[in-house]
Amino acid sequence: MKKHLKNTGLTLILTFLVGGSAFGQDPEFTQFYANPIYLNPAMAGTHGCPRIALNHRNQWPSLSGAFITNTISYDQYSNILHGGIAVQVTNDMAGKNTLNWSTINLAYSYHLAVTREFSFLFGAQATWNQKFLDWGKLSFGDQIDPRRGFIYQTGDLPRGNILDNGWGTRGYFDVSAGIVGFSKNFYFGFAAKHLNKPDESLIIGTSRLPMRFTGHMGANIVFGKQSQYRNQTSLSPNIIYTYQDGFMQLNIGTYVKYGVFTAGAWWRARDAFILTIGIDAGSFRFGYSYDVTISKLTNASGGSHELSMAFLFNCRDKPKKFRTISCPSF
Repeated sequence: MKKHLKNTGLTLILTFLVGGSAFGQDPEFTQFYANPIYLNPAMAGTHGCPRIALNHRNQWPSLSGAFITNTISYDQYSNILHGGIAVQVTNDMAGKNTLNWSTINLAYSYHLAVTREFSFLFGAQATWNQKFLDWGKLSFGDQIDPRRGFIYQTGDLPRGNILDNGWGTRGYFDVSAGIVGFSKNFYFGFAAKHLNKPDESLIIGTSRLPMRFTGHMGANIVFGKQSQYRNQTSLSPNIIYTYQDGFMQLNIGTYVKYGVFTAGAWWRARDAFILTIGIDAGSFRFGYSYDVTISKLTNASGGSHELSMAFLFNCRDKPKKFRTISCPSF
């Protein structure tokens, strides 16, 4: 019966996700700055030269039907456009791919030097979303026998836009925007996603994707000077706050960097304690983080694993009047 209860729980979750009156929420990442375009479209081109970033997250692997999310992005600064351009592809799977959400977005960020020490980035993003639902993997209440579990055929038929293979699908367009301000050792930003509140319902009816607001702020404190005999040490405290349709998330943490090595610790209010390690080898970066669940799911979730990789390339034409933001890499 424990297995049946788990399946029933997943069914109820998916029912709310696809229902006409339900609201979806975006996938989460905990290596925020290793996925800069996802955090804030204004971060496009902040490395200057071309950058490719890959991110993988396995959330709650001990539960049946864990959330698996992957992203890949490319961005760089353009002298002609006086700003950064970026393209990112995201895929999120839930319930053993019962629900699949894929997106592709294009972002542009205008880089404005306000003074000799302070700059603003203004970003805009356009995204195409495509959602899929495998009706064949869903279970419903009329299939349950109180003693023997799921033994009956359901009378609930697929509805909405149904493909030949029986999958439900929905495509929609949304827009986002962001702003970042930074000086040599301080930065802050704000991003607003789904500004047009698109309809994401996979069945008959309307389900508006609520706007998502993110505010982030941090600093980079350097200790000592780097030389050929001694590595430089830096401390980077950060705070990130997210709000979406009544759901609020507060992340407070810090990174410590020594030479090529980075270690970080974060606290997500009432939910998780996050540990991060990373290596920055110049042209290549790698990071790993683990979310230690401290909510009521502690004994069942298995935490969350996240991996990130970034490849940083040299430029043929060096960016002119370009300023690098000193935010962390992981």
